[in-house]
Amino acid sequence: MDPVIIVGAGPVGLTLALALARQEVPSVVLDESTGTDEPRPARTVVLREDTAALLERLTGVPLSEEGTRWAGWRSLRRKQVMREITFDDDEPAPLHIAQHVLTGALRHALAGERLAAIAPDSRLDTVEQEPSGVTAHTRGAGGTWWRGSYLVGCDGPRSTVRKLQDIRFPGRTAVERHAVAALRTELPWPDQALLHRAPPWRTSGPSAGEVVGRPLPDGVWRLDWLLPPGKDLVTPELLLTRVRETLAGWTGGPTPPYELLDTGVHTVHHRLARRWRAGRVFLAGDAAHLLGALGTQGLDEGLRDADNLAWKLALAWHHGPHEALLDSYQTERRAVVAARLRATDQSLPLLRGGGGLRSYVPGSGRGHEGLLVDGHLGHGPLGVPGGYASSPLAPQDLEGEVPVDTPAGAPVEDVRVTAEDGSFVRLRDRLGRGALLVVLIAPGTGVWDRKHWVTAGIMPRLAAAVAALPHPAELLVSEEYPGAAAHSVLLIRPDGHLVTALNGVRPADLYTAAEATLGGPPPAPSEAGTTTQETTEATAGSR
Repeated sequence: MDPVIIVGAGPVGLTLALALARQEVPSVVLDESTGTDEPRPARTVVLREDTAALLERLTGVPLSEEGTRWAGWRSLRRKQVMREITFDDDEPAPLHIAQHVLTGALRHALAGERLAAIAPDSRLDTVEQEPSGVTAHTRGAGGTWWRGSYLVGCDGPRSTVRKLQDIRFPGRTAVERHAVAALRTELPWPDQALLHRAPPWRTSGPSAGEVVGRPLPDGVWRLDWLLPPGKDLVTPELLLTRVRETLAGWTGGPTPPYELLDTGVHTVHHRLARRWRAGRVFLAGDAAHLLGALGTQGLDEGLRDADNLAWKLALAWHHGPHEALLDSYQTERRAVVAARLRATDQSLPLLRGGGGLRSYVPGSGRGHEGLLVDGHLGHGPLGVPGGYASSPLAPQDLEGEVPVDTPAGAPVEDVRVTAEDGSFVRLRDRLGRGALLVVLIAPGTGVWDRKHWVTAGIMPRLAAAVAALPHPAELLVSEEYPGAAAHSVLLIRPDGHLVTALNGVRPADLYTAAEATLGGPPPAPSEAGTTTQETTEATAGSR
């Protein structure tokens, strides 16, 4: 079968290629560039714990050593500290890393991957769909025709794939603008990120109402100043003044020594593609959505797109198209991003409107800080990773379903588990292989050799139930899981989202849940072919 064509060699496209390769699906990445990434220290990304774990699992690189995990977070308003957070096991630290470092790690991993290839200097200009696959044409030094099973547009905000499929991309332009600088200096809060609203020092030019400082390795910091509405030009002189005033204000004296490494202006747009699937063509990352105001991280959502889509494409590639499963990518991911955009847009007037009675209500400032912290740290509606509770893949009416601390559809906790070979591993290490995961909660198993309990109690019956599932599944055992009683059985998707928790071994419920997770019973071969052709013809007719 033909490889998956991935258009765009940014972090999302490269991540998708690696995720497919781990599930034995070949791909080719069409890269407009020459295959090198210019170092830009001011262009960085913040990753939550689970997306950082995804990238480390795919690249084999300990990204924590390439970026910085913050020791803490502080929010200030004028001279008052509004909130302080110390990161520990109960509050995992975000990972802050330069984007070119992340992209380099992904490219290096792909260079040794037999099932993936990057085609540099390949600019897409044509996409044609047929019932059996996709044909794409590129121009440039590597201009040629490419044949693929599916095509995924990871080609950014100006996506050629999206335009060729005539998919609308409505939303708001220039929701926020930030002046950005990367510099090497010494600040009073080593390895701590901070948000400072209404700083007390006098500023030159338009008011600097908010500045964010985020540490990187080797004493480097990224500073972001929220710019007032409008299109005022950010001159080098104005930016240097901002740097000096901010550093002096934070250190409480003259401007400390610093080395300016990179600068820029970052404009935040909020947009959401009407469709994320058109037959055998999909959109992911910035090609499908733009968000990022109030500290929310767009790339983190793009990586979740890739993780969600990879296992579904892999199943379709190996076993034939299952339309309900492929359709669920758009249903799940678009709903999550739309909810994030709605939450951000609803908060923007409150946090950026200024003046009015609400600004004088006691405690309102502290509530505002909380909303902004949510966006920056991945909490609340502005930042928490989205779940798929309303997914069409969610099983219904399971007799033995019980609640645990993780809601159905949400990402699972990274507990220690015993694998089938008896080794102790982290649960997240078993994700991304295309298999379902079945986890038995069995207190006490961690202190006994696996050979003593693998054939005892309920294990044989559970192993038989797992072997009978309609899709390959790996049986794991954990001593505990938050909120789960002994002998609970968890079913987990290949992308790490909880399907259900059952109170004991219930083969019928387990099978029903697994079948629902795959999109229901697979269609007959003739039905699958008809559905795919009808979808392709409908897509062609809409262009």
